[in-house]
Amino acid sequence: MEFITIEEHKEAQIVEKKSKFIANLFPIENVAEAEAIIKQMKKKYYDARHNCIAYRVVENDQIIEKSSDDGEPSGTAGAPMLDILKKNNLANVVVIVTRYFGGTLLGTGGLVRAYSDSLLKAIDQSIKVHKCDGVEIYINATYSDFENFKYYCKNHQILITNVQYSEMVECKIELEVEKKERLWKDFRVKEVNINDLKELNKKYVTKSIEKK
Repeated sequence: MEFITIEEHKEAQIVEKKSKFIANLFPIENVAEAEAIIKQMKKKYYDARHNCIAYRVVENDQIIEKSSDDGEPSGTAGAPMLDILKKNNLANVVVIVTRYFGGTLLGTGGLVRAYSDSLLKAIDQSIKVHKCDGVEIYINATYSDFENFKYYCKNHQILITNVQYSEMVECKIELEVEKKERLWKDFRVKEVNINDLKELNKKYVTKSIEKK
């Protein structure tokens, strides 16, 4: 599975006939995190008329989706925002659009446009991160070999995480599934000098980052 997420939280605002729409778009890892952020935003904007939400989360190789109009006419807020996330192949994101009512009714079409436009503005301001199927691998190496291994990872777009220095260097790496066989081959023929290499688990990893 491949999908797009965002690098960091973005906020965008639009005003439509004196109603203010504030879109908060967050990267997330799971449903629990999405629900916690929604609760946090509703508390922050407790005095707003509506806090409408949509999210898509990848869990157990499936995409979990949720949306809510939070009192707006059915289908005018949450559903259009969820549709935008789908069309942009965005997942592991949650959006909360807060509306402060300006005194003028916008009608169903106006509401759909306002909620959609505020989300689209936040998406446009975000740095997109492309995710794909990958693996997490444990590495153990000497200090000198680890310095060479860092160059190898840089040249092959492999991410090094959780580095721990003791008698040896221990770390985890994340790489695309397609690159796994090349790494094992290079390990076997000593193209990569490391003491131990152990596959840990499957993981969605960063394929590329689309800079603004």
